[in-house]
Amino acid sequence: MEIIAMPVGLVQANCYIIYKEEEKDALVIDPGGEPEKIIEAIENNQLHVKAILLTHAHFDHIGGLDSLREFTNAPVYLHKNEWSWLNQPALNGSAKLMGQTVTALAADKELKEASLEIGGFSIEILHTPGHSPGSVSFVFKEDNFAVCGDVLFQQGIGRTDLAEGNINTLEKSIREKLYRLPGDLTILPGHGPATTIDYEKKNNPFFPV
Repeated sequence: MEIIAMPVGLVQANCYIIYKEEEKDALVIDPGGEPEKIIEAIENNQLHVKAILLTHAHFDHIGGLDSLREFTNAPVYLHKNEWSWLNQPALNGSAKLMGQTVTALAADKELKEASLEIGGFSIEILHTPGHSPGSVSFVFKEDNFAVCGDVLFQQGIGRTDLAEGNINTLEKSIREKLYRLPGDLTILPGHGPATTIDYEKKNNPFFPV
């Protein structure tokens, strides 16, 4: 499994392109902006995008969605709790941007807490709300990493002062779902550098163990 991580957009949210070198099949997670940059990486690596996965629907994670969907013709997956957020700037947070509201077309497929198979990729979907009501984490058990959006960062957590955020719900998601994953599992967050479960248990100032 190969992973391309690229910070994109106004607040440099991490977009991830995950692909298999031999088959060239790929997933794109959180195309938050600068779609031309994401498309260039897809073309340079001759990838076939099988799906676009969204950890949640805040503007900084969906800004390049429609352009990428048009280019790849791949289905978009999002938790049902945030389907309406794609075209509502007040909910996706872009209403606060001066003259730069962000909207996107409707999602195609609903994410639920379950195992998901897409084009040869095996993913465990964890519903991890708190930062937002539809936040999910994508766990790739065979390759020992997870993409968790804005739930857990290196020595940080997602903010809970946005629409429908809740600090108690976020703590429950982290402690009861993410912290129960293997300690050496790599966390690829929505912003900033990668970390591990064990590191956050020991060093996260918000929810240490």
